Amino acid sequence: MTTEQKQLVTATVPVLREHGILLTTHFYNRMFTHNPELKHVFNMGNQQNGKQQTALAMAVLAYAEHIDNPAVLMPVVDSIGHKHTSLDIRPEHYAIVGKHLLASISEILGDAATPKLLEAWAAAYQQLAAIMTGHEQSLYTKQINKNAGWTGWKPFIVKQKIKESSEIISFYLYPADGGDVAHFLPGQYISLRLFLPELNLLQPRQYSISCAPNGKYYRISVKREAGASHPDGLISNRLHDHIQEGDVVELSAPAGTFTLNENTSRPKVFISGGVGQTPLMAMLEELTGKQTDTPITWVHGCRNEAVHAFKDRLTQLADAYSNLNHHIFYDQPEIQTQYTGWVDLSKIKAAVLQADADYYICGPAPFIAKHYGFLVENGVDTASIHFEEFGPASLQLNN
Repeated sequence: MTTEQKQLVTATVPVLREHGILLTTHFYNRMFTHNPELKHVFNMGNQQNGKQQTALAMAVLAYAEHIDNPAVLMPVVDSIGHKHTSLDIRPEHYAIVGKHLLASISEILGDAATPKLLEAWAAAYQQLAAIMTGHEQSLYTKQINKNAGWTGWKPFIVKQKIKESSEIISFYLYPADGGDVAHFLPGQYISLRLFLPELNLLQPRQYSISCAPNGKYYRISVKREAGASHPDGLISNRLHDHIQEGDVVELSAPAGTFTLNENTSRPKVFISGGVGQTPLMAMLEELTGKQTDTPITWVHGCRNEAVHAFKDRLTQLADAYSNLNHHIFYDQPEIQTQYTGWVDLSKIKAAVLQADADYYICGPAPFIAKHYGFLVENGVDTASIHFEEFGPASLQLNN
């Protein structure tokens, strides 16, 4: 890109701040109108609830703000790259996206979209596409170099379907070819794809792997989402109601950057809300399975005991691993519990604030923001706090 082109892109930052979601909403509507086949690739639930439009607007704004030095965005590029490879996004998709993004800029800005501005954004997009496709190719290469690794979609058999709580069911997924499963890092997710008759579409969803690596199967633990008529809940309800033991589903290879740092014996503090405990459960099983001396603090909150998945498993792990302490919060307890109300770290401050600890937080965006803020206000280094928000990222925290 020329200096002039970078200046033109930078000059659009105020417009993107104010009208970014308008632009991305127009872009997605345009793209799905002209390329409806991409509805099979994108999560239409995130289209309906607006999360994808917001996430893209934030990403475009960040790129425009750092056009002089896009290398500072590599952590974001890495996270998006993992998400893209889990959805089998390929270079040819970037050409389609670029065409509709540039057309949307022209249509939204009108006369302000001068030929020079559109040329500048075309150059910027080509630069971004080159960065992303290059990184994603390296991720695909790493996948196929693993034992039993693959790219794209692969059939798996549901061999066990186990009820973990009144809302959550675990699915044990084995390769249909009878082979091993590729290794993953505790905390990573897989994408699962099903055909939804209600939408007449194939639809992908990401689910955290809720068990430690074992070489034989992946386990996902799925919460039934209320409101089957909304795309957000269609996959979870179909899994709960229609997918039975012996059925086949399609998976993409494990991906994700929210992973357990196993290269240190620093204390680990896991903080989760609801089904947000699933990636942390994989981390917990990995640590306790190795019987290290790592001190572990487990903090979890949910409505009540009936919806508390893995309650017995946690007790089992705590009985076998003396360095594991757990603190459970029930918002609507049916019997006397350890703690009543939403997770409140100030109530267990001494247990949570440990010298030189690593913190892992997973749950809804407000849950993460609240507990991240508490830790920072109490002197925890942001580099020691790791978090994952399910769905397209909407949080802007230092991570």
